[in-house]
Amino acid sequence: MFDLYIANKNYSSWSLRPWVLMKVMEIPFNEHLMPFEGGFGASHDVYTRFSPSGLVPCLVDRESDLAVWDSLAIVEYLAEQHANVWPSDKTARAWARSATAEMHSGFGALRDECSMNCGVRVALNGLSANLKADVNRLDALWQQGIERFGGPFLAGEHFSAVDAFYVPVAFRVQTFKLPVSEKSQAYVERLLALPAMQAWYQAALEETWREPMHEAETLKNGTLEVDYRTS
Repeated sequence: MFDLYIANKNYSSWSLRPWVLMKVMEIPFNEHLMPFEGGFGASHDVYTRFSPSGLVPCLVDRESDLAVWDSLAIVEYLAEQHANVWPSDKTARAWARSATAEMHSGFGALRDECSMNCGVRVALNGLSANLKADVNRLDALWQQGIERFGGPFLAGEHFSAVDAFYVPVAFRVQTFKLPVSEKSQAYVERLLALPAMQAWYQAALEETWREPMHEAETLKNGTLEVDYRTS
């Protein structure tokens, strides 16, 4: 049995990736939500109790007493034990792994200027040149995958790990009204409509925690329009 340690659903894009993959793939796990507390240092001290890096997400396989503490490593570990985490076709699988790695290591402006905050809507003051470049790259990447492998997901008919790595971007597009193309917006809506994504979103809205650093990051380049969180 797996234990998956995650942080706040409203903020934690890295936690969302393995969580949504395991939900969609119906891989059983116990969820342990460990909220961010008092900035990075305080959270890190708590997280080191279960995560060697002091970061989340962290997957613990109780059968082998093994901790896997990086989102991409978690995906690969799950793929060794469960079919369809990656596409079965080798071309689609290679493309999916490349797109996943690009998300894992890239899109710095998107991360910096549009941090994940599911429960609010923000009017950006503008798009920097770097953010525009990231949005344009997302458009090109998403359309390449959907057109090449037939959709409706990035590497074909079924949701896979590559889609899981882009679900936090769907929330960012929703929060910041990022100007993606019509076809990319349709993909965003497809991701947001997944039952697992709806469950995550509703839980995020119901969270009562407010972490000052994340709240400040959300508004550093824009103005709050709506806060849908319940308290």
